[in-house]
Amino acid sequence: MSDREPPRRRVPGPARPPRPRSAAARRQPVPGARPARRPSGARPMPAPPLRLGSPRPRLRMVSLTLTLVLIAFVVRLLQVQGVDASAYAARAEQNRYVVHTLAAERGGITDRNGVALAISEDAYDITADPTMFSRKQLKIGDGPEQAAALLSPILGQSQADLVRKLRPKNPNSRYARLATRQTPQVWKQIKDLKTALADKAETDKNTVNVLAGVFADPSSQRVYPNGDLAAGILGWVNADGKGGGGIEQELNKQLSGKDGKIRYAQSGGREVPTAGSNETPAVPGSDVELTIDRDIQWAAQNAITEQVKKSRADRGYVIVQDTRTGQILAMANAPGFDPNDLSKADGAALGNAALQDAYEPGSTAKVMSMAAVLEENAATPLTHVVVPNRLHRGDRLFSDDVDHDTWYLTLNGVLAKSSNIGTILATGQLGKTQPQANKVLYSYLRRFGIGSYTGLGFPGETPGILAPYQKWSTSQQYTIPFGQGFSLNAMQAASVYSTIANGGVRIQPTLVRGTKGPDGRFAPAPMPKRTRVVSEKTAKTLARMLESVVDDEQGTGAKARIPGYNVAGKTGTANRVDPATGRYRGYTSSFAGFAPADNPRITVYCAIQNATSGSYFGGQICGPIYKQVMEFALKTLQVPPTGAPAANLPVDYKP
Repeated sequence: MSDREPPRRRVPGPARPPRPRSAAARRQPVPGARPARRPSGARPMPAPPLRLGSPRPRLRMVSLTLTLVLIAFVVRLLQVQGVDASAYAARAEQNRYVVHTLAAERGGITDRNGVALAISEDAYDITADPTMFSRKQLKIGDGPEQAAALLSPILGQSQADLVRKLRPKNPNSRYARLATRQTPQVWKQIKDLKTALADKAETDKNTVNVLAGVFADPSSQRVYPNGDLAAGILGWVNADGKGGGGIEQELNKQLSGKDGKIRYAQSGGREVPTAGSNETPAVPGSDVELTIDRDIQWAAQNAITEQVKKSRADRGYVIVQDTRTGQILAMANAPGFDPNDLSKADGAALGNAALQDAYEPGSTAKVMSMAAVLEENAATPLTHVVVPNRLHRGDRLFSDDVDHDTWYLTLNGVLAKSSNIGTILATGQLGKTQPQANKVLYSYLRRFGIGSYTGLGFPGETPGILAPYQKWSTSQQYTIPFGQGFSLNAMQAASVYSTIANGGVRIQPTLVRGTKGPDGRFAPAPMPKRTRVVSEKTAKTLARMLESVVDDEQGTGAKARIPGYNVAGKTGTANRVDPATGRYRGYTSSFAGFAPADNPRITVYCAIQNATSGSYFGGQICGPIYKQVMEFALKTLQVPPTGAPAANLPVDYKP
């Protein structure tokens, strides 16, 4: 094919005038001439451009698709930020923020001299969020099992128990208490292990921090530095941190204070310090100061514990009271318990038996009968009383604790020798008829506090049992005067003698001297109620008569004598009602009195239930306890010896 172009057909046009030709134009070939040869290597003319379809439909499609995608994003954004914003925010808050209770520091309990009896030490409640142990959270199925294996030796619990707490029945549960009141050392072990796992998980993707959901709530542990000393008074604190008995329960509100709260962000089980926190501080509880003296309490508790063991008795109690103020200096029970470890305590020994046991007092109650006789001017200490060997009254034949010929006693001698028959005869003079005499005696028993609460407000306290005089049975009309047929508690019995020692005025017993709030201010307890029971003259006469019980050779309380002091006291040996059967079985042995008799300062009351070894007479087993405790209390309080001679009232007379 020729490389020459075919001649172009020229289309004639209108004639134009000739132009001057330039040099370049002159070099152009003239029409009809042979075209010049193209230099070798010249490129051919480009082909005509390819004509494409219109792009507008495609642009419309892309725009429509992008618009739909953007609309979907906008709708979802509106749903998240507008419609469901609060729900998502709450869920985020729930997963991110942790709220812990800040336990208020429980107030301490001290004796009257500020010696600590109950204190609180730092402790922690180990808790967990079970949702943080789920497969979804940890990406493993045995998170609770792995965590339990690590915690079991530290908390001293079985792995099975811990797994049950970490995998509760309710899958939405976010709180589980693994252990309570753990020492700071225990929490430090867990925290160190938790931190080590978290650090390793950051570098080793195969490590899972199975303890991320374990936390600690600051708490406190109740400690009783003196062990079982005054446990019946103090009580204990239960697993929930609330008082479970005694003063701990009675004054729980004051001792507990008010818990606070702290809220902070956490991630992976760690607090996020940069996220800030919100804290409501806890308000500490108030300190409580008791009226008891720790040393006197120790002496009383030691004495009654030894005698209960020696006599193989069911239990016993000793109460020491300040006769001038009504304040209780000691209230000891045996057997007792250690509130530091209730797992080893005998359930029957928990509580305060001196306030919770109701029993028939026996002859220690005769002082109330004699008070009524003296106050009503029915007799004097020197009144002659003929006491036969037996006395028939109603449907019963009454006797004294020993067989004897007819006794010719003074009223003072009736009390000194603790004659049941003589007491029946004396109280029969309180009215022209026996029902009238019953009414008078009943009124005095009530004034002395029998059948009423002591006013201590102590948990579980019994008011005793005293039926209205109209309901006294035939036998009760004659047994109540010498201490059978009604019941009381040990505190009521002690209060009777403190009333006589205080000149006939009964002061409501108190165990609390006051409280000290978080601000350090001491608030004394309210003044106790005072009630006149008998005249001062009657009270002093009774005190002199009670001296004969201890000092006179015919008296039943010789073992309670204290050299250098005049002692007023009374023995008691009563038939005991068995709480299990409701029938008489065994005896209640007791001794009550105060010293110095001429200027009373201290009352001591002792009772032992169901002594089964050795003597069961009150003067024999409780008299020595009275002496031991009274001597210690007199020395502790530095009470000077008696300055007045003994009363030496006559016990009998010659007919």
